[in-house]
Amino acid sequence: MTTPSASDVAAATPTTHSGDRLPPGVALVIGVLMASTFIVFLNEMLLGVALPTLIADFGVSPSTGQWVTTGFLLTMAVLIPASSFVMRRFHLRTIFLVALSLFILGTTLAAIAPTFGVLVAGRVIQASGTAVFLPLLMTTTMQLVPVGRRGRMMAITTAVPAIAPALGPALSGVVLSVLSWRWLFILMLPIALVALALGAWKLRNTTTPEPVALDVPSLLLSAIGFGGLVYGLSLIGEASSGHSPISPYLPIVVGLVGLVAFVLRQIPLQRRDSAFLDMRIFLRKSFTMPLLIMVVVAGNGIGLLIVIPLVLTNVTGLSTLQLGLFLIPGGAAISIVAALSGRVYDRVGPRPLLIPAAIVWLAVLWFLSRVDESTSVLTLVVAWLVFTSAQAAMWAPLTTSAMGALKTELYSHGASAFATVQQLAGAAFGAVFISAYTIGSGARDAGVLSTAQAESAGHAAFLTAWVIGLIVLVGAFFVGRRPSPATDGTAADQTATTEPLSNETAGGASAIDHEVCETGAR
Repeated sequence: MTTPSASDVAAATPTTHSGDRLPPGVALVIGVLMASTFIVFLNEMLLGVALPTLIADFGVSPSTGQWVTTGFLLTMAVLIPASSFVMRRFHLRTIFLVALSLFILGTTLAAIAPTFGVLVAGRVIQASGTAVFLPLLMTTTMQLVPVGRRGRMMAITTAVPAIAPALGPALSGVVLSVLSWRWLFILMLPIALVALALGAWKLRNTTTPEPVALDVPSLLLSAIGFGGLVYGLSLIGEASSGHSPISPYLPIVVGLVGLVAFVLRQIPLQRRDSAFLDMRIFLRKSFTMPLLIMVVVAGNGIGLLIVIPLVLTNVTGLSTLQLGLFLIPGGAAISIVAALSGRVYDRVGPRPLLIPAAIVWLAVLWFLSRVDESTSVLTLVVAWLVFTSAQAAMWAPLTTSAMGALKTELYSHGASAFATVQQLAGAAFGAVFISAYTIGSGARDAGVLSTAQAESAGHAAFLTAWVIGLIVLVGAFFVGRRPSPATDGTAADQTATTEPLSNETAGGASAIDHEVCETGAR
């Protein structure tokens, strides 16, 4: 539990604001980070719809072609755990400019790629810049936003990783109906360049770097552990259809061993405050329970984005353009419901949101597991809107509740953990759903199915999602009731007292100007 010193208070010359007002300058910082995070995350699932076109253009096999997505996910999984170190070691403005520049470089390389290998290289560079944005956005929001408005702001910021991947396939479908796949990258460049210029002009440092050293063994074990898991999980779908180049269980086992070694490495490092990922965040039930529920919510949400296009194409016969248009309303619903859920969270806490949303979410999954050729497209649009809305109503309360249970100095570690599990869950659940889809079809090649086979495949995938989703409903009853919990006397909650964010950082006082620590049992 910490409070600012008298000298810090005097130096900062703060202005007090009500809990319902953002301090001067905070909205601009978070707005720039939010827009940039949306741009970079939009590319995560962008090439799923374009995969058949890429396979034809470059003359590669499906197992090779999937690396445009797998390579992106692998890089994200390897680098996100290192984001905590990056955020502690460097200024916010430096991180932003370097990360977005890497993304622009990768996007440019992908747009002009003469070979498939260059395209994959561009995607890897894109992901290298993307990896730090979500933890950076979450940590900055928790540090700068007053407790009284934290639910609303976290609702918006956490909606970004849900909306962007959902709109990626939609944008891809619309663009590919009139232009070549290269325009998926070309259209991103001017937007990213504007964001870079705006950040260079307006974004100012809000933190003081710490003299932490890079632990190379942790970086290597992170690459082996998280990279092995994502790679192995990405092979499960191919293995179920007999197309995998190797058994998926080998990289999964290697990844699990690497992950155990990574955890064991962090324990002694955290004693001297130099861990890549501080394991103490997992000792707080008020953090770990929302995190575990988020694994299922994010896994189902991201994983089903791989299945729903297959069902819509093979069962309802939608074209690429129609498929893109189908997914757009769902992304819009996420943004609207997320903003509303944040306001409700600030008043009543997470549980009154989570339980009803989980029930509705599961009901839609059950309905989708019954879809057949006679189901109208309009009915499916409404069902998907309700599904994404219920998901958005859970996403922000889970994240805000968990992050609010941590001490301020653990925010970056908590944000890294949340971003990492979202990537792992998306890869894992996507692989499980594709496997269920393939097995449920009863066909050797799930790419060429009759309508009856596609219906059976869709039923299997969505029923699997429903069964796994029951964990969310059960877990919701174990999430705390209060909007801004102080768990065991270790969670630090901020007030709205701060100074305007100026061009220069006034030491540590401008990072988190005032804190008021509350203690008590949940």
